[in-house]
Amino acid sequence: MSQMLKREIGGTGIQASAVGLGTWAIGGWMWGGTDDAAAEDAIRAGLDAGITLIDTAPAYGLGHAEEVVGRAIDGRRDGVVLATKCGLVWHEQRGPYFFTQADLPVHRDLSGAAIRHEVELSLRRLRTDRIDLYITHWQDPSTPIAETVDTLKALQAEGKILAFAASNTSPADLNAYQQAGGIAAVQEEYSMLSRRIEESHLPVCRESGISVMGYSVLSLGLLSGRIPADRVFTGDDQRKNDPRFSVENRLRVEEVMKTVRPIAEGHGASPAQIVIAWTLAQPGLTFALCGARNPEQARENARAGELQLSDSEVAAITQAVAANLPMTRS
Repeated sequence: MSQMLKREIGGTGIQASAVGLGTWAIGGWMWGGTDDAAAEDAIRAGLDAGITLIDTAPAYGLGHAEEVVGRAIDGRRDGVVLATKCGLVWHEQRGPYFFTQADLPVHRDLSGAAIRHEVELSLRRLRTDRIDLYITHWQDPSTPIAETVDTLKALQAEGKILAFAASNTSPADLNAYQQAGGIAAVQEEYSMLSRRIEESHLPVCRESGISVMGYSVLSLGLLSGRIPADRVFTGDDQRKNDPRFSVENRLRVEEVMKTVRPIAEGHGASPAQIVIAWTLAQPGLTFALCGARNPEQARENARAGELQLSDSEVAAITQAVAANLPMTRS
């Protein structure tokens, strides 16, 4: 029986499943609501199937996703590599305004005081005494990165976090984190449709021993092979106005799927599983974060971490992506 691929987070010694469970959709906001019972079942099913890495954030439903995760992992904490984030706050209005959620203005704030306020709330919601990987969610230009890192190092020394990382960074941000003492990982968008970090981040991270966690690897479901060109999105579903979901783009993705589907059949796998496995085969991409809102999706994602694509299969898919998705390096 195949086993889930595991990889180390930076040089921390922390081993985690290469496929991680992302919980943005579990928060409900921008995803047309959520079913807490199904979400908790999804998390437990993912753990049962070999996923150990769970990624969440306070901003996912204003703490809601963290609360769901906390309930789901209760009694199983030692089998989980728990990642959550800081830097998007609604308890104060310091730092640049970012967006409004549930009539509350959310600001980017990575000051020492804000981080200390957030970490205590996250520990409480997650029902734990430590966070394995604490990630700055979006960067705050009003706070020097050195101040942010000093606070994270202090929390690490106190045992409240074991390692720290940064998300949604520019090359300049990444350099500043390195100058301030280094990070274990970066978390950036990466998929067949969004490959900018191949040039901006992956080479630097490979050289520096920094892990790369890719999020939206299925591009909000577009790369699952299950969204037809005529599907209509409604309500607050963010895909309704996303240019990636234009009919033209869906047809381009369908051309890629003509290569993916036969490979999937050969592995007894779904197209989504092959897309995840292809993503994990990209040089320097360490982890793939995949959302799941029910147990079936969690188990399907986990299976992708057990697949081994041949070099020729990876090359064939890469060629199809290059031929049909020219926007991938924008």
